[in-house]
Amino acid sequence: MQFRRPLPLKSSIIFAAALAVLLPRAIHAEARLVIEADTGKVLEAENATVPWYPASVSKLMTAYVTLAAVKDGKITLDTLLTVSPTAASQSPSKMGLRPGTQVTVDNALKMMLVKSANDMAVVLAEGVGGSIDGFSAMENETAQKLGMTQTHYVNPNGLPADGQITSARDLAILARSIIKNLPEYEYFVHIPSIRYGRRITQNFNRLIGRYPGADGFKTGFICASGYNLVASATRDGKRLIAVVLGASSGTMRAVRAAQLLDRGFANNGLAWLRPSLGTVDQLAPIDASPPDLHDEVCSGKHHRQSDEDEIAASAPGSTSASGDGSNGATFLASNLQAPMPRPSEWLAVPPAPSEPIVVYTGPTRTGAALVAAVAADADSQAAAGGKRGKRHAGKKPAATAEANPADATAAKPAAKHVAAKPSAAATDPAAKPAKPKANAKPKSGTTNGQKTSGEAKPAGD
Repeated sequence: MQFRRPLPLKSSIIFAAALAVLLPRAIHAEARLVIEADTGKVLEAENATVPWYPASVSKLMTAYVTLAAVKDGKITLDTLLTVSPTAASQSPSKMGLRPGTQVTVDNALKMMLVKSANDMAVVLAEGVGGSIDGFSAMENETAQKLGMTQTHYVNPNGLPADGQITSARDLAILARSIIKNLPEYEYFVHIPSIRYGRRITQNFNRLIGRYPGADGFKTGFICASGYNLVASATRDGKRLIAVVLGASSGTMRAVRAAQLLDRGFANNGLAWLRPSLGTVDQLAPIDASPPDLHDEVCSGKHHRQSDEDEIAASAPGSTSASGDGSNGATFLASNLQAPMPRPSEWLAVPPAPSEPIVVYTGPTRTGAALVAAVAADADSQAAAGGKRGKRHAGKKPAATAEANPADATAAKPAAKHVAAKPSAAATDPAAKPAKPKANAKPKSGTTNGQKTSGEAKPAGD
């Protein structure tokens, strides 16, 4: 029998060093967690307590603090807030409202949670906390009260900042707290789409309207974090919360979340065979620095599409969303009781038809006043588009243009009805939105005083 000679000492040291470098990258590839919403019981966990950059899922805490202030009577959903120069200067994704524009708390929340509007997050922060720093202090205090021991905020929108940290564990705790503590306002995280003037924006959470039973929450993306998603779904009276951090694309995070939810729903009857993982608050935090996925997600030719590109490609009326959307509703309904299809199947169809929730600037309005306000916003968009067209006439399109789906407009007139809560009332008649332009990687710098780390697109989502 032949025996292999042991590696020389020098080779062993080199091998061990290489292994030490590779293991953290493998460990930090993704963080995943699925829990029961009612009990907090952990059904599956992987890297759930590894610190992570939250990106736009930070806006869930912004919404929580704002809605807690509404519930406590400090403000109302009709309270008017003013867009400041600081809010208007935020990087996309954003609504792009000019300084001095007024918007209600209700409309700002809808714009922030569906469009992932970074400017609206700052509008809410300044309106509730007086300033970004003041609001961040409120967020951190709330996080501690909820037991989010791995979380710290320095801004309300999740734009790149070294001190903006969370974990899958803490995000599951936050989502569960929204369900338990703010049930009357939970509909804000369910909205499938919004209409602002002539623009229609689909929710970046691709599970909503596609995955059977999906009913919330929020997406997030910066290059350092990868693609994040907090999602929930209800089936047979049981609601689960899934968290995916660090996915390689917007599609992959939806697939990962669906897989977690599938296993969570399917394994309920076999729970006694698996060792207990306890509840989400019992997961032991890991003391480490968050992984920086910038090079893996956004470097060179491996740069991924932004969420906006992917959603625009699947929006009603687009080339990749065949038909009028009715097949999406049929697919969804036919599979509620059938075995779950593969992610490639339900992701390939357009979302179930729903009436976009109308959002607008100015005070709360109803009836003819609301119709007039929506029309005024549409006229303002048309005028701004005309000025841009004249300004850039004869010029070549910039190769570094910012990808922003808010510039896409529908050809039809603005909707004349507004729903207080999301509904599946009618198929969206919007025409095909313009495809966002690809954006190049900007130089490193700062955004509103926060480090951008040279992200290819420092967008919160």
